[in-house]
Amino acid sequence: MKSSLFGAHLETATTGQRFALQNERLLRVTLGPEVMARQGAMVAYQGGVQFEFEGSGGVGRFLKKALTGEGLPLMRCFGAGELFLARDARQIFLIQLEGESLTVNGDNLLAFDATIEWDIRRVEGVSVLAGGLFNTVLSGTGWVAVSSFGTPVVLQTDVPTFADIQSAICWSSDLQTSVQRTMKLGALVGRGSGEAVQLAFSGQGFVVVQASEGPSVPPHNHGS
Repeated sequence: MKSSLFGAHLETATTGQRFALQNERLLRVTLGPEVMARQGAMVAYQGGVQFEFEGSGGVGRFLKKALTGEGLPLMRCFGAGELFLARDARQIFLIQLEGESLTVNGDNLLAFDATIEWDIRRVEGVSVLAGGLFNTVLSGTGWVAVSSFGTPVVLQTDVPTFADIQSAICWSSDLQTSVQRTMKLGALVGRGSGEAVQLAFSGQGFVVVQASEGPSVPPHNHGS
């Protein structure tokens, strides 16, 4: 049988790296150590791979998930084999933590090493009325895979940096956050820009911003 499909799209050879990109929209994980992944993200696997529902990991996190609405439905993946993960054909990027912390929008978190600690925390300086800004903080050593709706940009925060609340994928956890409000009087009579509230970052670090507010964001004015 002949087809161009069997050329560039063949499974890549094992590189020895547990987390690797099969292509820009498909993550390949070599199991051994356990992996935490978003429920429903598995598209294929080879070998003896098993999946279990992962609870909140304690009463504290359960209450945070219930009260904040931070969406992080997880499954624990274990066994021996190759696991392929994806999310709505979004682009996928790998980040290796080395004893550091990373704050991630729960919607953009695809998978991470089970050895990494995670918790749900309120973004400092952002009230629930400004969009319910509760995100997931990952800490420790291991791999993290995040998804991006469109090609992202990494912004260094050595100058004042602002991002749309729905567009910020992840950022350095030691950055200070606050709300930047730019609503003017004209917004009260329907003449606003539609960009009334942004997330402001200060300190030394980075912010990753996707090229979209997400796949299906209805017309809105960011809390104005």
